[in-house]
Amino acid sequence: MHERWPELPYEDWKDTAATLHMWTQIVGKIRLAQWPWVNHSWHVTLYVSPCGLTTGPIPYGEQTFQIDFDFINHQLLITASNGEIRVIPLKPQTTADFHAAVTGALRDLGLEVGFSGRPNEVEEAVPFAEDVKHASYDAHAVHRFWCALREVDMVFKRFRARFIGKASPSHFFWGSFDLAVSRFSGRTAPAHPGGYPNMPLDVMQEAYSHEVSSTGFWPGGEMMPYPMFYSYAYPTPEGFADAVVAPGAAAWNTDLGEFVLPYEDVRNSEDPAQTLMDFLQTTYDAAARCADWDVAAFEQTFRRE
Repeated sequence: MHERWPELPYEDWKDTAATLHMWTQIVGKIRLAQWPWVNHSWHVTLYVSPCGLTTGPIPYGEQTFQIDFDFINHQLLITASNGEIRVIPLKPQTTADFHAAVTGALRDLGLEVGFSGRPNEVEEAVPFAEDVKHASYDAHAVHRFWCALREVDMVFKRFRARFIGKASPSHFFWGSFDLAVSRFSGRTAPAHPGGYPNMPLDVMQEAYSHEVSSTGFWPGGEMMPYPMFYSYAYPTPEGFADAVVAPGAAAWNTDLGEFVLPYEDVRNSEDPAQTLMDFLQTTYDAAARCADWDVAAFEQTFRRE
């Protein structure tokens, strides 16, 4: 049975999470290599699917192909538009072996895709073909992660539907390993200072070229070893950090420069979806108010839920 809002203790699956991070980067970089640039790197992302994560259709000459992480049957599927499919088991294996299996399957399908062989947004950017450190795969933990992503994605999509201005889809960034959705005021922003490990400055500055209110779900990491929701604005408007937001467990994190809400507080609430929606809406409201956005102009009024 698919568990809604499952437990997701970071310490129990941190090695698997780090490995899956590398594997999603490999797949994401294949999509990146084949698509023309879309603003804010929206062309590189993955999307939550009925069984895991997907690239969606990727162009290749006169063909298309798609790569899917299946976190129910624990396999990677590469499907070409000519009907051919290759299946790679998701199991404990080195990232080097996974990289070899993926590139070999692409070649076998006649898909000669050249893509960057190093990860982004991590301190140690070991080439995928040489990475024997990341080799864990706990199928039960990965399944729970996908169950959480599925629930969060539904709320993010409802939240995104309330806004008629420029907004991203709900999408999974393999660089930062988080699911996110962003809203934009339409005004340009100051050049971003960068500072992310193994991330080109020009990419960061293009991503933050316009004022944005962004929210997301992150499964945790060494700095914050627990799954959490976050919400930030760039540039950070005066007074934003002092705003009162919902639910009560949400708080401003000075180190991160954003509001943070632990996933556990959401999953243990009486209505997790509504609790999360309250966080998304109140943090956006605070960001838009503090930055003097034209809020009324962006409100969805046609068949609003």
